[in-house]
Amino acid sequence: MNYSQRPMGEVNGEKITEYTFTNNNGMSFSSINYGCIITKIIVPDKDGNKENVVLGFETVEEYRQNSGPYLGAIVGRIAGRIKAGQFKLNGQEYRLNANTPPNHLHGGNVGWSEVVFDSSIVEEEEAIGIRYTYHSPDGEEGYPGNFDLTVDYLLTNDNEIVLTYKGKTDKETPVTVTNHTYFNLSGNNKRDITEHELIADVDRFLELDEGFIPTGKMVPTENTPFDFAEGKLLKEGMDNNFEQNILVGNGYDHPLIFSAEGTHSAILRDKESGRELSLVTNQPAIILYTGNQLEDKYDFNGVIGRKYLGVCLETQGLPDAINHPEFPSVVLKPEDTYYAETKWKFRVIE
Repeated sequence: MNYSQRPMGEVNGEKITEYTFTNNNGMSFSSINYGCIITKIIVPDKDGNKENVVLGFETVEEYRQNSGPYLGAIVGRIAGRIKAGQFKLNGQEYRLNANTPPNHLHGGNVGWSEVVFDSSIVEEEEAIGIRYTYHSPDGEEGYPGNFDLTVDYLLTNDNEIVLTYKGKTDKETPVTVTNHTYFNLSGNNKRDITEHELIADVDRFLELDEGFIPTGKMVPTENTPFDFAEGKLLKEGMDNNFEQNILVGNGYDHPLIFSAEGTHSAILRDKESGRELSLVTNQPAIILYTGNQLEDKYDFNGVIGRKYLGVCLETQGLPDAINHPEFPSVVLKPEDTYYAETKWKFRVIE
């Protein structure tokens, strides 16, 4: 196992570095200390061709100029939307920056996807990767409490990337962190993700209103385009008359809730390339987003952006949970430690 690094420019006078980690099988991933962005994941197809399976740019300037899709980045303190950019906690009302008026999205005007993290290499017996740390001051984007975040990305010889997020606060605060990587298992974006198949251990999804905010209703997935128990091609959520699919731009942009007795897992596969991604997490939900808003102004290494070019599998707590007491709580207390873990494992199927 080894690693290399290359300079990617500067952000506000701070140097940005891309780190690339390679395991003994030749699988690799790359990440930068700006937003903890995962820029590349290189894995083989069924013919042994090693290609990139995520959307990304080559320069930090491109990431800064095209921040809207949150490509490969960490998002927080709260991943997802908060209705009207406000919430009450311990009797006090907090107002957050409404960066998607009137709502708050993915941490605000300058969320964690747009800050520079401290970084250090992590080398273990069977894993290698990067550790990012960031101090989020009390009042940042309107959130209460000083929050110290640690993000680890570790690559193993089992072709697995382990993502862990740890955090401490000195005041009660809502927090749920995720990574916003867009996957395209065809390799180097040769095709879109409509023919990707998803199998997921979920039994409910959150109904959304016209502002993509959860209404509070958890809808059983059975007999809907959201039933992934036996596997479903993603295009089935694009080519139907189901109101929730139409609402988000003919596709998916919804929290899928893992089965209470399940293993909190999902599998994404592209049969043509033979690539398969299996996901396991300790989080209660996965936000399935099929790139419905991707635009042609993005250039991914010569491939012009378009709708359905990538799919996000965002593992996290439920969006707007701070305004829904019936949802699992996302409030972190000073005596507790925030801990979230997701594992991505890649393999080839025949």
